[in-house]
Amino acid sequence: MINSLFMVNSHRDIFMEKHWRTAIKRSVCDCFFQALEKVSGPEDVSPIIVTPHHYLISIYRDRLYFVSVVTKEIQPLFVIEFLHRIVDTFIEYFGECSERTIKDNYVVVYELLEEMLDNGYPLATESNILKELIKPPNIIRNVVNTVTGQSNVADTLPTGQFSNVPWRRTGVKYTSNEAYFDVTEEVDAIIDRSGSIVFAEIQGSINCVVKLSGMPDLCMNFVNPRLLDDVSFHPCVRLKRWENEKVMSFVPPDGAFKLCSYHVGAGGGMVSVPLYIKHNIQYAGSAGKFEVSVGPRHTSGKVVENVKVTSVMPKQIVNVNLVPTQGEYSFNPVTRVLAWDIGKVAPGKPPSIRGTISLQPGVPLPEEKPSLSINFKIQQLAISGLRISRLDMHNERYKPFKGVKYLTGAGKFQVRT
Repeated sequence: MINSLFMVNSHRDIFMEKHWRTAIKRSVCDCFFQALEKVSGPEDVSPIIVTPHHYLISIYRDRLYFVSVVTKEIQPLFVIEFLHRIVDTFIEYFGECSERTIKDNYVVVYELLEEMLDNGYPLATESNILKELIKPPNIIRNVVNTVTGQSNVADTLPTGQFSNVPWRRTGVKYTSNEAYFDVTEEVDAIIDRSGSIVFAEIQGSINCVVKLSGMPDLCMNFVNPRLLDDVSFHPCVRLKRWENEKVMSFVPPDGAFKLCSYHVGAGGGMVSVPLYIKHNIQYAGSAGKFEVSVGPRHTSGKVVENVKVTSVMPKQIVNVNLVPTQGEYSFNPVTRVLAWDIGKVAPGKPPSIRGTISLQPGVPLPEEKPSLSINFKIQQLAISGLRISRLDMHNERYKPFKGVKYLTGAGKFQVRT
């Protein structure tokens, strides 16, 4: 499936490569670099690039590009999902996925890639299996390996590799048994200048941290399971029972994992946008007017936190002089990025920012007005309305501690002015 993998930093330098079949020259990435030069942002490059002899399938995570080389036609989403799994594995092992971290752990990274792919095909992708195969690095283990010449690879195969639940290792024991579930949702929206929703959808996921002894069998029930129509599950979920009863039944992996990811709505019909934005941006001569106000709606009384409005101003604008009623603003005359850091927005009087814009004299007025990008977070709220009603455990007699947290944030949230 995957012949080679190239890791590219923000300076477009290939700092690491891995080949599973035949070694492919780095020049294969030239088409990828050419595509990078044609886009305005790092995330705008096409994830699939066709070359005369190869397909380049890539993702952009943590300011790094992971470019895979494929010689035959294959489902691209399969490769993209696997590349994301590689990045998630690096984060679990090293705490972050950066160029420095990967370079500091070259040996472990190569060992992980060797176990995750066999001759280019996915083999072991579960973190529990990988951590039994390859021990996560620490200072003591690194010193011992340097002195003795040993590696992090285990001598025996993982215990769960031969069971019908390979994602969970056997003999798990905890003194305090607990299970935490985070329902996280991101709102992607485009709002036109009149305030109407052009496009809106929710990308959600249920992330878990399960530390339970033995072999527990969990059943999760929802208040409104019909919202989970377009959903993808972790392999531990029994798909047949979900299709028949809308109950999520599973034997969980040990530790942190993503139980499912889901998608709600498209076109704004089923999605509630938690903020409204009023704006008035005008140009006249060598000056202009800038007014923006932000307020909450459909938040069930919750406080909207970490609200930030960002806008890339046209090149004709040389400076701004604004007065915010709440928070602080900054303007970079080089990048022309205006950022208004509001903070918390509670129900009541909405914060606003207003003032004047200075334009270059003798230059035609900007043809378009700048768009606004919005960031926010809302604690203890799932904007889609999804809620977990109960969680039952079978096969074990102890009573675990269970906790559920909800979080709504902004994905690609854009307001056209």
